[in-house]
Amino acid sequence: MIREMTKLDFEAFWPCFESVIKAQESYTFDPNMSLEMAYKLWCEMPLKAFVWVDGEQVLGSYYIKPNGMGPSDHICNCGYMVDVDARGKGVARQLCEHSQQIAIELGFQAMQFNAVVSSNEIAVKLWKKLGFKIVGTIPLAYRHGKLGYVDSYVMYKWLLT
Repeated sequence: MIREMTKLDFEAFWPCFESVIKAQESYTFDPNMSLEMAYKLWCEMPLKAFVWVDGEQVLGSYYIKPNGMGPSDHICNCGYMVDVDARGKGVARQLCEHSQQIAIELGFQAMQFNAVVSSNEIAVKLWKKLGFKIVGTIPLAYRHGKLGYVDSYVMYKWLLT
């Protein structure tokens, strides 16, 4: 079930969030961020945050926010995280599909990912399957925890047909 995220949901999600940022393989977040700062960044600063729960277990989450202001406020940005035990089970796909529907409901016309780490091949492949295109490459933009400097992609999808 996907629903809006509560503070208690985020606290249950925190071990997943913390492991993702500490791995330094996909997010540009401070790996030493506190739970309080992470909650503010993931749940309070965006327009909305959602969580996928199965019973009491949090399988994944995403946030949605405008990517820009003024003449660019029709484009949104989302970030997704999936618990390691739920990966490969369609959670990210369903979160992304849900986020696109929510984006349209919120009045957005397009979605842009600003920094998809090129070595995150599973995510890049999924985003492409879901209609996102790589519209730019930022050379050596990400300091990967294991691989050193790798490229990041800007990925984009027009949501309205």
